[in-house]
Amino acid sequence: MANSKYEYVKSYEVEDEVFLPNFIIVQINGCGFKRFSQVHEFEKPNDEVALNLMNSCAICVSEEFPDVVFLYGFSDEYSFVFKKTSKFYQRRASKVESIIVSFFTSVYVMKWREFFPHKELRYSPSFHAQVISCASIEVLQSYLLWRQTNCHTNNLHNTCLWELIKCGKTESEALELLRGTSKEEKNDLLFGNFEINYQKLNPMFRQGSCVLKTEVIDIVKHRENGSPVRRLRKKSSIVHSKNVAGKCFWNNHTGLMKELGSFTNDIGKVEPDYVRSFQFKKILMPSTWIVIRIDGCHFHRFSDVHEFVKPNDKQALNLMNACAVAVVKEFPDIVFSYGVSDEYSFVLKKDSHFYQSEIVSAIVSLFTSVYITKWKDFFHKKELKYPPYFDGRAVCYPSVEILRDYLAWRQVDCHINNQYNTCFWELVKSGKSKSEAQNFLKGTQTGDKEKLLKQFGIDYHKLPAMFRQGSSIFWDKEDITMMHENEKPGGNSLKRLIVEHCNIIEPSFWAAHSTILYR
Repeated sequence: MANSKYEYVKSYEVEDEVFLPNFIIVQINGCGFKRFSQVHEFEKPNDEVALNLMNSCAICVSEEFPDVVFLYGFSDEYSFVFKKTSKFYQRRASKVESIIVSFFTSVYVMKWREFFPHKELRYSPSFHAQVISCASIEVLQSYLLWRQTNCHTNNLHNTCLWELIKCGKTESEALELLRGTSKEEKNDLLFGNFEINYQKLNPMFRQGSCVLKTEVIDIVKHRENGSPVRRLRKKSSIVHSKNVAGKCFWNNHTGLMKELGSFTNDIGKVEPDYVRSFQFKKILMPSTWIVIRIDGCHFHRFSDVHEFVKPNDKQALNLMNACAVAVVKEFPDIVFSYGVSDEYSFVLKKDSHFYQSEIVSAIVSLFTSVYITKWKDFFHKKELKYPPYFDGRAVCYPSVEILRDYLAWRQVDCHINNQYNTCFWELVKSGKSKSEAQNFLKGTQTGDKEKLLKQFGIDYHKLPAMFRQGSSIFWDKEDITMMHENEKPGGNSLKRLIVEHCNIIEPSFWAAHSTILYR
């Protein structure tokens, strides 16, 4: 980050480390997936293809992040268990959960066509996440039992529900018929009325899916004489087990025992509230300005691989802006957003109670999803070569003055970095190596850089404002009033979403848009 007088705002960032020796679990769930499954006509009660897509995404997470050593999922949910000694992103809960949910979302959207070749993805799916901090191996075991019990209970109920609906019952009639029924009664209903032996249904539906890593020997290349070169590596695979929390299953996998520990006893019952008590709490202070900032992960490499124009790729920035617009439209509590390069900040209204613990992951996931779905709108001739992903954090600012200083900090950073990068790439284009360009610019001030750019025929102040000042997105009112459909005449003003490239440091901007933060 560049230095400025606004740097003090970083002191409001609070560390959210999950301390050792706690185990880290990230649990993700689909946002509004009941509607998503209806819109995309998933088979009921289980769509095998949709579940296989979820499993494929989980395997990709397992292979991308070595610290994730065990995964369990069913329906639109997946849990990712990190090895006990993990130092993944300094064990910061917001970073860990946002990276996992962002990468999972990215893969889900990119793989959609592979699993549903004849179904269009009608809108961008998203997920939210939470961190579970397990104090011991026994808590981890209880967590896994809780999730698999939930899988079984929900699937048995839904299997009965949809069989009743298929035979002519309405959904409300079927729900009333099932109210208060036991597991045995549901099994009898399936067998007696529909000749379905529940225990013979696809184990993926009844038991959920596990992703395990096993060591295999692979041929990585061949020598000049044709002999193979073999290496030991870990390979992720899907397995199904009746009891993933059982001592027999767990202790038969040496990799799990090595990275997580062994189960000493079997457990038959668990109280959900007991496990929920280990959810990592991220209570955001009420009556403060909450800012969610997201950043691209490893976007330096991503921009190189996808051959972004240096120092600024207009299409890449417009894609980021389009994603931010989608997020602002989806979450009404967002009153202002500001973006530059591969980062975006979203300001929530002061009295927001939105999601609390899952707010960061929900925004990061939707942003990621839109980034993939809109890629072709901005890069018609470029294939997306691998899944991009983002991390996120939430910071609370106690006053509007400090909030504005935060936004000023980001815009000052935009200017300093952009001016440096513009000089750097002009020097590289002129024939200097990257290290030579860095050494040439070391210690230079703003005026020095402006003079240097003039030697290349560039007036820095005439470069596109989006490059120099970043992008601001906010709701404003039209000068005219319009009556919405089904509304009585009364002059309700039509709100519009504005994307501007302007100076948000100057008080005049906020004076001209005094209602932005208090709409």
